[in-house]
Amino acid sequence: MGDPGLFQGTFELEEQVVKMLGDMLHLPDACGYISTGGTESNIQAVRAMRNRNKSIVNPNIVVPDSAHFSFDKVGDLSGIDIRRATLSDNLQVDPDAVNSLIDSNTVGLVGIAGTTEFGQVDPLETLSGIAIEKGLPFHVDAAFGGFVLPFLKPKYKFDFEIAGVSSVTIDPHKMGLSTIPSGGLLLRHSLDLDNLAVKTPYLTVSSQYSLTGTRSGAAVVSTYAVMRHLGRKGYGAIVKRCMDMTDRLVAGARNIGIQPVIEPVMNIVALDVESPVEIQNRLYEDFGWRVSLTRNPQALRLVIMPHLDNEIIDMFLADLDAVVNQS
Repeated sequence: MGDPGLFQGTFELEEQVVKMLGDMLHLPDACGYISTGGTESNIQAVRAMRNRNKSIVNPNIVVPDSAHFSFDKVGDLSGIDIRRATLSDNLQVDPDAVNSLIDSNTVGLVGIAGTTEFGQVDPLETLSGIAIEKGLPFHVDAAFGGFVLPFLKPKYKFDFEIAGVSSVTIDPHKMGLSTIPSGGLLLRHSLDLDNLAVKTPYLTVSSQYSLTGTRSGAAVVSTYAVMRHLGRKGYGAIVKRCMDMTDRLVAGARNIGIQPVIEPVMNIVALDVESPVEIQNRLYEDFGWRVSLTRNPQALRLVIMPHLDNEIIDMFLADLDAVVNQS
C-alpha cells in the first residue's frame, strides 16, 4: 500500500472500504485511509488538528481523562500539550472541565465513543457544541465503539451525524473482526487529509498522507472481505449476541454480590470487587483466567468478544464466586 500507482487494485479496495465505513458513520463521502490501528489513527487526527494552524507555537488539545494512552504518545512525539479533563461520576468527561482547559493555544478537542476501560460514551453532542462555538476541530475516538454503537438499541449519536465531528477513529480489527493490524481514520474535510500529506518525489504519486510508508495490503483486503460478508445484518447479530452475553455476565455477577462500576453501554464490563489486584492474580493462578484491570476506579475489566459463549460466561462466574466468596 506504499505506492498506489503500483498497487492499484489494493488502492481501489481501500477506497471502497473507506466508502463502506463512511456509509456506516453517516458520511458517505468521507475521506481517509486504513491504518495500523487506533494509535496511528489518533496520532494522525491530532496532526490534522495541529496542521490546520501551524502558527500556534505551543499547541494543546483537550482530551478526557479516560482517553487511550495513544494520546500520551501523541504528546511525546509532537510536543503538543495533552490536557486531560476530569470525569463525572458516570465516567463520562465533564464538559465544564473541558471548557475550562481551552485557551488560545488549543487546536482541537477529543471525545471517546467507547472508552477502553469502561466502554462509556462521552457527551459527544455537548462537546461538539463546544467545538463549534470555539471554532475547533473535534475528533471522536471510536476505535472499539465504531463497530458496536451503530447496532445498539437505543441508538447513540457518536459519528459524523453530529455536526461538529471532524474526524473519527474506527478499528476494523476490533469488533469489525478484521485481520490485525487494521485500523481506520475517517475525516469530514479532504483538506485535513491533504494537510497530512508529504511530498514523495520518487513514487508514482506526488504525495503520501499515511503515517507509515509501506502498508500491508492484507488489512485492506481482509476488512473489505469481512465487511462485505457480514454486512449490517451480520454485524447487528454479532453485537446482539455479545450484548446478551454481557447482560448474562452482569446478572450473574450481581447474583454473587458483585456490581458493575457502571451499567455497561457496550460489551465491556468493569466489576467492582474488593482487592482487584489480588482477585486478578487468583483468577489466573487458580483457574487460568486472564483478566485486566481498570485504573480509576480500579476494577476487573472484561471484554465480551464474539468467540465467547454462555458456557464460558458461566464457568467464569463460578470461578469468580469461588475466589471472591468461598476463599
